[in-house]
Amino acid sequence: MRIIIINPNSTVSMTEAMLAQARSAAPQHSFEGWTSHDGPPAIQGPKDGEDATEPLLRLVKQASKSGADGIIIGCFDDTALSEAVACADCPVIGIGQAAYHYAALRNWHFSVVTTLSVSVPVIEDNIRRSGLDPFLSKVRASEVPVLELDAAPDKASEIVKSEALQAQSSDGVSAIILGCAGMVEVYDDMKSALSVETIDPVTCAARCWNWFA
Repeated sequence: MRIIIINPNSTVSMTEAMLAQARSAAPQHSFEGWTSHDGPPAIQGPKDGEDATEPLLRLVKQASKSGADGIIIGCFDDTALSEAVACADCPVIGIGQAAYHYAALRNWHFSVVTTLSVSVPVIEDNIRRSGLDPFLSKVRASEVPVLELDAAPDKASEIVKSEALQAQSSDGVSAIILGCAGMVEVYDDMKSALSVETIDPVTCAARCWNWFA
């Protein structure tokens, strides 16, 4: 299957990191990474999501017309996911959506560790609208800006890990979902540090296509 990962922000290195993760997670599929060069450098909260929507939807339409078998929205906020589904001729999934459903299908209660507090209401609303809020314990903000995950992954990893360990000890969960596409850079560190399951949303989204094959 030919799957196009569309990064709604303009940071090319983040697109490349997601693409590498997807190819590693599901090598049987053909993944491409597209960057929305007219989007904001990072999506942190509702305003950035609004600014990213129009250029993102242009790329969704382009990908659909190019004959893609599927499209992944490469932002944990699932930016403009409903609009993207409505304008594409192929399946479209969001990485946040994929991660929540993966946890729910395993009957795992989960907490999300995301970047900034401004993103927490967006994520909570997405989970609630999906009907999966009974599986959610808490959405936690590490207060690591999105671009710091790319610019200073070692420092960012320590901060995210600290919040994830707090979630593990306090939230009564079976899994921690990494709540940002840029956290592919810290996934291995989180996985080795936690005794509960660590869920990378890009991996989940990449492997979803086995259901469509």
